[in-house]
Amino acid sequence: MRGRKVLGINSLGRIGKLTLWHHVGRKYFDAVVVNQGREVGKDLEGFCRTIEKDSTYGPLHYFLHGRKGEPCVKIEDRERSLLRVNDTPVTILRKERNPANIPWRENEARVVVDCTGKFNDPNRTEDDEKGSLRGHFAGGAEKVLNSADFKTKKSEAMKDDSAVLIYGVNHEAYDPAKHHLISAASCTTTALAHMMKTLIDAYSVRTILTASMSTIHAVTNTQAVLDNVPMADAKDLRKTRSILNNIILTSTNAAAALEKVIPVVREIGFMADSVRVPTTTASLIILNVTLRSELDEEGQPTFNREALLDLYRRASEKQQKGLLKLSMEQNVSTDMIGEDAAVVIEGFETHTRTGFVHIDMENLPGMKPEVLRMLPEKVVRIPVTHAKIFGWYDNEYGSYTNRLADLTVHVADRMD
Repeated sequence: MRGRKVLGINSLGRIGKLTLWHHVGRKYFDAVVVNQGREVGKDLEGFCRTIEKDSTYGPLHYFLHGRKGEPCVKIEDRERSLLRVNDTPVTILRKERNPANIPWRENEARVVVDCTGKFNDPNRTEDDEKGSLRGHFAGGAEKVLNSADFKTKKSEAMKDDSAVLIYGVNHEAYDPAKHHLISAASCTTTALAHMMKTLIDAYSVRTILTASMSTIHAVTNTQAVLDNVPMADAKDLRKTRSILNNIILTSTNAAAALEKVIPVVREIGFMADSVRVPTTTASLIILNVTLRSELDEEGQPTFNREALLDLYRRASEKQQKGLLKLSMEQNVSTDMIGEDAAVVIEGFETHTRTGFVHIDMENLPGMKPEVLRMLPEKVVRIPVTHAKIFGWYDNEYGSYTNRLADLTVHVADRMD
């Protein structure tokens, strides 16, 4: 990206705020423009406090510089709503909610990260009265990244200028001449994609019979602090129950999103679900995979716990270095807060079991008698190995926001 590099961030929610934190620390961009579209607190000082303090990660200056860090959010020009955050100029916009009306061009922001979670359909037009991701183009943005998976109408295909990319999995598929709307998928899909990439790179997808995952997921702002009355069209009544004192079963779009990033996953029968728990961040994927295995000369399965851990160990040292980590420690969720990795494999608990599927060849449809007579055994024993793999991820900053930021820089680097 040539010239002055300015990043636009739409919305200062959890991911928007942490995106700002990342980039004022990374300093790839010369300046940042944050659009909140409304006032925050009574004055600009209220915005400063919102940026500077965080209940999960602590004060920004401690987060960036350790316990000896000094407060680093200052008002530089009150009339222009210009702050200096960790010595990076940050302009605050507080008037427009519709992306089409946000003055990105005036503020030189060519790359925009939309963190609202409200404009996930990439096919909605620039002039959509309810707003759209494409509206950012009308405001002057040239590339728009969405901090959530794309969701189109079932009857519509995603347009060619849109792509779902996860850094470290398929980000090299980014075509700067073609792709202008980019989704960074979700936090769970990011972690899951790195777990599955390792397996699929090592084993043919045709050897994987089934796969399923459950994410034990920290709370998000879509859930209620206290029980409340559902909206008229609410499909999941459990989300209106208090997250402070409940374990809540819900759904996740991670399996469907994974197919957009690793298309061969469509050949696997994949299921996914989510269990929300009352923690602020750091979540856990429990991935179950069943594969056709092979036996060695001693009749032992070649795909076992040691082979699986070695597979992830090699990935952490080579093709997914810095993105996937293997830990043999006995971790708990708070150990993962701020951990800079798309996923941390919990090797201590990851394990496998191998059984046999017995197939009576005489019962196979279409089996010819002359073929049966040639078989030494009429019943075939096929080894099948089930693997249970645990993967930690800091669903807010360490895993997701950092990978979103890596993808943002990757896109910006390839702009003229």
